[in-house]
Amino acid sequence: MTQPQLLIDTDPGVDDALAILMAHAHADVLGLSIAAGNVGLAHTTRNARTLVDVVGASTPVFAGCPTPLVRLPEEDAAFVHGLDGLGNVGFPEPKTVAAQEHAALALLRITREHPGDITLVALAPLTNLALALRLDPSLPERVKRLVVMGGAVTGHGNTGRVPAEFNVGFDPEAAHVVFEGFPDFDLVDWELTLRHAFDEDEFDQWLAAGDHRAEFFGRVFQVARETNRERGRRGIIAADALAMAVAIDPSVVVRSERRHVGVELDGRLTRGATVVDWGHRLGLPAQANVVLELDQAKFAAMVRRALGARLPA
Repeated sequence: MTQPQLLIDTDPGVDDALAILMAHAHADVLGLSIAAGNVGLAHTTRNARTLVDVVGASTPVFAGCPTPLVRLPEEDAAFVHGLDGLGNVGFPEPKTVAAQEHAALALLRITREHPGDITLVALAPLTNLALALRLDPSLPERVKRLVVMGGAVTGHGNTGRVPAEFNVGFDPEAAHVVFEGFPDFDLVDWELTLRHAFDEDEFDQWLAAGDHRAEFFGRVFQVARETNRERGRRGIIAADALAMAVAIDPSVVVRSERRHVGVELDGRLTRGATVVDWGHRLGLPAQANVVLELDQAKFAAMVRRALGARLPA
């Protein structure tokens, strides 16, 4: 299979870290555009630079929006990812330097340089992508595929507002702009990631059998593992890695349903919720391919390769 060309909008973040390791193991990564989200922009940009150092790549890093489009965020995810976003390990200053170009402008430029070739992978709040879309509404015409990690299609969510998922809930207006602006995208939601968690003992075997990437990820993942255990979440939950698997190899999708998906902007209890028109009642275009089931074995193989894990058959 020819390696896909990926442009990744991200807010590293521990699960972003695994996704970025996967991308560099399986694809041609044209750039990392960075948003605030899991932690603040200074941390997410530095973490992206650290990850480029870890994989030994020359991938450009573009810092983007430090806040959501309209309202200041009500919460971040430092309690999951660590105050620095990478498990409070305390890595030295990375050698990779961020580019001067703003992330939204980089998204537009790179898609113009590679029209029709790029899979855009959105792992963060959609602020950068929404800004790029407002600057140039023709952006979707140049993107081969858009894969979004976001939403909670049956309303379970993982934020202080019950129905909302973090990425969409952090910047609902941006998600609204993107969901309305792209006529076709793949949606990998939070609840799917819970159904496709890895067994902890098996995952530990992959870490033990891996190379320096596995050692790195094992260190940064400790805070998130402990937080998930405290919250009663079972297994190794890797939301952004799941979306990255869909971006790298579309055949990993076993089942999906095409529906219209909107974003609630005003509800007192439901702001940031993704609303799926399961019954085709709204008469609006069905723009989202809602992923409902993945090939777990293929997903696992991608993660093992990203960690450098060579296990006996």
